[in-house]
Amino acid sequence: MHNVPRTTLPRTKEQGEKEAQRIKKYRELEQNIRQRVEANKQSAIGQTNNGTENSQPADYSNDRKSVESTIRSELVFTVPLLIEFPKCYWIWKYRVWMLQQATEKLLVTNARVVWEEELVLVQKMLHKDCRNFHAWGYRRHVVSQLENPILNGKSMVESEFVYTTMMTLTDLSNFSAWHNRSQLIPRLLNERNADAGARKRFLDEGEFSSCRLNLRQIFVWLITSMSHVERENVHEALNLGPDDQSLWYYHQYLVNAIIGASGQGPIVRDLSLEERHNYLQDEIAFIQDLLEDYLDVKWIYEALVECTLAAKKLSAHELQQTKRYPLAEWIRKLQELDKKRKGRWDDLEMYIQVHY
Repeated sequence: MHNVPRTTLPRTKEQGEKEAQRIKKYRELEQNIRQRVEANKQSAIGQTNNGTENSQPADYSNDRKSVESTIRSELVFTVPLLIEFPKCYWIWKYRVWMLQQATEKLLVTNARVVWEEELVLVQKMLHKDCRNFHAWGYRRHVVSQLENPILNGKSMVESEFVYTTMMTLTDLSNFSAWHNRSQLIPRLLNERNADAGARKRFLDEGEFSSCRLNLRQIFVWLITSMSHVERENVHEALNLGPDDQSLWYYHQYLVNAIIGASGQGPIVRDLSLEERHNYLQDEIAFIQDLLEDYLDVKWIYEALVECTLAAKKLSAHELQQTKRYPLAEWIRKLQELDKKRKGRWDDLEMYIQVHY
């Protein structure tokens, strides 16, 4: 769990004996299962040799019910184990295997219900620890299966986008939610058949503000609006938490989407050099406003340097001179605040002296 210190305590004699009993019980169970499997194999061989194979009509309905009961029983069995060991890969892998058995052996409608129940479980786990990246990765897998035509699935990108928005509003530092959001945006726009205008509106129009709306209003707005204001979202968040690394990574994602919007890109694709340059100038102005109130946040200086260098490159393409910014001063501040990466900033300082 996040914000929970990890400690390793020596086991007492009583704890050791208890663990030994659990291991013994597990091994007895394993041996019992192996014996039963072997007995079933021998029985099947005997029936074949006696010519009794398929002598009775198979009751496939009962077989499926039995299989579904077994699958559900195994899934229930692992829940308390997940509660105790939420980041144990092998428990999750076993659950995935059981769910795959549901897909292969059950009717489509029944299998889909099993997968939908799994999505509910993941949602509960993320409610308990919203930044558990294991659970986020598992959620993506479950959603991909629910979208699969094998389970009569259809795209869930709209609902997943709403979910990530709600999770980022719950915790602005939720890097996994921001990352998931960045993965969904290209699909979202493609499935909406968004043209250049719609993509541009997605980036920078609307009146969304997490400070002015309650969660219910936000949810309704997300469902009904076709224009999710990504730059406004991240600006609002950065105003509240300018020292949050997760937010700056998402801001960097949006800036890169703007820089690369020349016929391709995850969000906007058809921005002229002038439009991209103006976007970057706006971002620099916004970040400089943050700097007035937060003088010792290294992420602010790093974003200023990155946006300024990107704007200069675009200006070079147009043979125009961009505004002059105190790059050297910002880099000196980074050298002071980010001593572990001082070599990086020293190299960048030399690069700027040569090229600018």
